[in-house]
Amino acid sequence: MSTYIVTGGCGFIGSHMVDKLISLGHRVYIIDNLSARSNEFFYKNDSSRAVYYHLVDVSDAIAINGVFESVFESEPGNIDAVFHFAAEARIQPMIKNPKMAVDANTIGTINIIEACKRFNVKTMVHSSTSSVYGNGQTMPLKEDAMRNPLNPYSISKACAEDFCKMYHNLWGVNVVVLRYFNVFGERQPIKGTYAPVVGKFMRQLENGEPLTVVGNGTQRRDFTWVGDIVEANYIVATSNIDLAGEVINVGTGENISILELAKGISDNIWFTEERPGEARETLADNSKMKSLGWRPTKTIEQWVMENISQKKFSTAEKIY
Repeated sequence: MSTYIVTGGCGFIGSHMVDKLISLGHRVYIIDNLSARSNEFFYKNDSSRAVYYHLVDVSDAIAINGVFESVFESEPGNIDAVFHFAAEARIQPMIKNPKMAVDANTIGTINIIEACKRFNVKTMVHSSTSSVYGNGQTMPLKEDAMRNPLNPYSISKACAEDFCKMYHNLWGVNVVVLRYFNVFGERQPIKGTYAPVVGKFMRQLENGEPLTVVGNGTQRRDFTWVGDIVEANYIVATSNIDLAGEVINVGTGENISILELAKGISDNIWFTEERPGEARETLADNSKMKSLGWRPTKTIEQWVMENISQKKFSTAEKIY
């Protein structure tokens, strides 16, 4: 039995990570403050006695240190990996309040990686985003492409990446940065105007409302299923290959326009104004992740068809 810490473990991606670790018989400590504004539900897995929940904000360094200390005392020298998912993730609200991005995404990451350094965590897998690339890049996006963050969210995530690199270079912390491309899937946030587009479309479909497409809908996205994101995290955390200090894209290597996605869900479409600070296109060069044995297993088109046919628009089987 290995020991893992998952930040944001009651949210969209983190809860799926927790489920996988528990299913494999591992001991899991979850850190979450249950604050994500687009989440209609938070998820708690109580199927194992070896799972422990801590209601803590990652921006609170003292509280984070306390959690790590308690885990270290229970499992001395045996924190196998930390999966860091906790973040403020909605772009438009953070344009209005940039400090929110810095507190959660930059300061929060510093607190987690500092704790990893202090308690000799074997591996930290940090969740970053394709939005750090911004616009003006050659497609597909390679990890060494110049970053051009367009908004407080992507700037805060780029800054967090730099701190991860610094902690590796100066103190040898074994941290790997994964850049996710437009994650979708079960438990995705669906609440509010600024919910991610797939969740928003599914909510609007369920409510009989028009799907609201920003601008003319020609912007393109590489959509990646949450189960594939979880698998990438686990592969990286358990790999025998030295990946410390690496940045790795996690995306399908294919993209679709927002209008094409909307038309695959409903003919009832309404166009809204363009939003500032958002990229025109994302498309991953995923060759590095594939070299580790990872492959995307589900496309956005497959997932949408499956869920519409089964009338499954959101899931709430484990509510916290």
